[in-house]
Amino acid sequence: MRIAQVAPMFESVPPSGYGGTERVVSYLTETLVDLGHEVTLFASGDSVTSAKLVAVCQRSLRGRTDNTDWTAWHTLMLDEVFARADRFDVIHFHVDYLHYPMARHCATPCLTTLHGRLDLNHLPPLHRHFSDLPLVAISNHQRRQLPDAHFVATVHHGLPAELYGFTSEPLGYFAFVGRISPEKRLDRAIEIALACDTPLLVAAKVDAADRGYFEREIRPLLGHPLVKFVGEVDDAGKNSLLGSAKALLFPIDWPEPFGLVLIEAMACGTPVIAYPHGSVPELLEHGVTGFIVSNQRTAIDAARHIDRIDRRRCRQIFDERFTAKVMARRYLAVYRTLIDSHRRMDFASAGAK
Repeated sequence: MRIAQVAPMFESVPPSGYGGTERVVSYLTETLVDLGHEVTLFASGDSVTSAKLVAVCQRSLRGRTDNTDWTAWHTLMLDEVFARADRFDVIHFHVDYLHYPMARHCATPCLTTLHGRLDLNHLPPLHRHFSDLPLVAISNHQRRQLPDAHFVATVHHGLPAELYGFTSEPLGYFAFVGRISPEKRLDRAIEIALACDTPLLVAAKVDAADRGYFEREIRPLLGHPLVKFVGEVDDAGKNSLLGSAKALLFPIDWPEPFGLVLIEAMACGTPVIAYPHGSVPELLEHGVTGFIVSNQRTAIDAARHIDRIDRRRCRQIFDERFTAKVMARRYLAVYRTLIDSHRRMDFASAGAK
């Protein structure tokens, strides 16, 4: 199959640091190539891939100091995509909705995966207008936010099976991994760890938009001797940090569309303690891969009894549900359905003439 993957250019594919969408696009692209498909990746020029790379921008956009406009670069990329559309059997977009008007008139089947939160006021009227365009959600909870949109499937994210190794014997600390922002609730994670008299390792980034919150609410909490801030970590560092943790603390307070760190922890064999927001109940099995809690009291109790979770079972469930190969095969099924549907419509249109 000839497949185009269209990635955002905020980060390289894969990203050098934080960048969930670009990471998933990389895993999907490389796995499709491994499965024997002809893949073209539209992304920034500093991306690394075994697919054919098409880049209109030589460096990813985040962190650039030349005041570049992301919409200009993405508009150029989309024009390049649609100029080559007849070379592909399917075009798979990961760039929100900028391409919708052009995709509607494209003869090649177009599919869009929505990676972000969908409970935003401007999205329902947009997707009612473009209700003919096929979409994929990354969780069932995410797709429920847009009941009028044309979702054709839910495909959970997946990681390369070999990316993280299993750790059977953890060390005596908890881990927090992700962004430091109000909705991620690092303050709750610190409270849980301190109540359990257990060290907490914080591997996280602070976006510019959250700097004030960090300085005001979080920095004072980092002075406790049980709390260690280690900043962002790469995959190797994450494998070590997550794999050696007794549990990942994920006490979020927002409708998480997916939560990639949940399956990263499972890949290491590390159970998760999480609040039941967004995709969490879809990804975690309460009492099997961790504990889903409703308040701090139950979170602290769960943390004190985390040894009840079988770490080997966590890894087994990751292998069954959340590898990149599982994700790629689900997308391939969607591609085939979409291509067959377009062929039937083309045949019916030709017959009508």
